[in-house]
Amino acid sequence: MTDTVSGHFITLEGGEGTGKSTLAKAIARKLEEHGLRVVLTREPGGTPLAEAARHLLLHPPEGQVWSPLSEALLVNAARRDHLEKLIRPALARGEWVICDRFADSTRVYQSIEGGVEQVTLLSIERDVLGDTVPSITLVLDVSLDVARQRRAARAGALDTFERRPDAFHEAVRAAFLDIARSEPERCRLIDASVTPDLVLSAAWDQIQHLLPERRLATS
Repeated sequence: MTDTVSGHFITLEGGEGTGKSTLAKAIARKLEEHGLRVVLTREPGGTPLAEAARHLLLHPPEGQVWSPLSEALLVNAARRDHLEKLIRPALARGEWVICDRFADSTRVYQSIEGGVEQVTLLSIERDVLGDTVPSITLVLDVSLDVARQRRAARAGALDTFERRPDAFHEAVRAAFLDIARSEPERCRLIDASVTPDLVLSAAWDQIQHLLPERRLATS
């Protein structure tokens, strides 16, 4: 159930400040220009229950801290609800789903710095996802300096992950690069240090072969 005849599941991954949300919106607009129906969503989140879990994960009560395994279980509970109530129904209708973060983020954030073993995370992931996996995953990459500047420029309070030290964010970057390199059939690495228009252009080069007219032309 990776995709339907006309719909595809696209995920965007990367560390804090890489521009995932901006790119997701730009891709959605470009797909809509091609007459496609698009669902733009995010993780954790996308449904009322998943958004409630997102708030608990990113903004726990003052003085409280989740363990890495608790984080993984919480975000996977949110993901299952997201899949059942939003992602799978949209794909079944032939719509394109663009998701800002998905399972790769759990593999990364909940495994580094003494976190959960990858074998445990992958076991949970298989049970939660079933056969619903992305058609393509865009992994956005920027240097630590650029990411730090972008995080500092954001409005509002930083969440529990954004507040973590540089060493954490460097480990996050390295882990995403490892995933991109180890799964080249699904993942595409995007240099996100350039302008938003250039990032969109690079992403579109990786996505456009999925368009119905492109698939018909090469069949």
